[in-house]
Amino acid sequence: MLRLITGRPGPSGFGSASTAEQVTHGIDGANLTAIVTGGASGVGLETARVLAMRNVHVIIAARNMEAANEAKQLILKDNKTARVDIEKLDLSSIRSVKAFVDNFKALNLPLNILINNAGVMFCPFQLSEDGIEMQFATNHLGHFYLTNLLLDKMKETAKATGVQGMIVNLSSLAHLFTYKEGIQFDKINDKSSYHDKKAYSQSKLANILHANELSRRLQEEGANITVNSVHPGLIMTNLMRHSVFMMNIIRAFSSFLWKSVPQGAATTCYVALHPGLKGVTGKFFNDCNEYEPSKLALDEALARKLWDFSNHLINAALKT
Repeated sequence: MLRLITGRPGPSGFGSASTAEQVTHGIDGANLTAIVTGGASGVGLETARVLAMRNVHVIIAARNMEAANEAKQLILKDNKTARVDIEKLDLSSIRSVKAFVDNFKALNLPLNILINNAGVMFCPFQLSEDGIEMQFATNHLGHFYLTNLLLDKMKETAKATGVQGMIVNLSSLAHLFTYKEGIQFDKINDKSSYHDKKAYSQSKLANILHANELSRRLQEEGANITVNSVHPGLIMTNLMRHSVFMMNIIRAFSSFLWKSVPQGAATTCYVALHPGLKGVTGKFFNDCNEYEPSKLALDEALARKLWDFSNHLINAALKT
């Protein structure tokens, strides 16, 4: 907590006060291509901007194409040589995820980095077009399916170039406050037991479990791809649109815990680009340093169960 308040650097040399530009200083990503989901605003936009600043070819994947184009123009305004493309992606829709991947593959680009950043938070109960609770569908399931569909492309790129691929899942320390059993497999779509805060925490736990299980599978396979999850920090962005009043009250009494957007994107950019993390996989990062998540997040049996459950939901959605 003291390190968070003071911004004092951890073992990595960076801390809560570090910005995305600072943690990537001197890094040249000219040979890299990255997809950033939710890259049209907030932390996602800052992540895309800084990756582009480091010469990475960035594909912004966003639901709102008008906002995505505005983000692209904002990046190009300050960096005229930036390589930025935009593609439509609605993570709450299994079919939209499939269409995005088809469109991306048609570009015939390599893929070195996948940043699963997009999300929704504390929204009222609703089901996605596939009949899945919206926070779980958007924050976890859409990214789970997206990652699976892009894995072959990432493996091909890593093998052809010899450059390690990197997958980063944006999770949150909110995963600590999920339902008692962690993931409510039998009540994912149960409106009567729905709690907007716990449902968000459940989806953030799923992000870590997904990263850990995928990391384990890729290590067994010998693939040159790392998978890690990160906590960006407390940042007032559009993600909090369903709880602005509550968050403003909380912020008034805990201002020292909150980060700016450039600080919020730091851990993502650090994990995605820093050469010091070569070979580091299956870890959770907070303030640009490794951090131990909850016991549930480290439960390998729970991670395997979530993997199978997620595939079941996707297969069911594809049949409808």
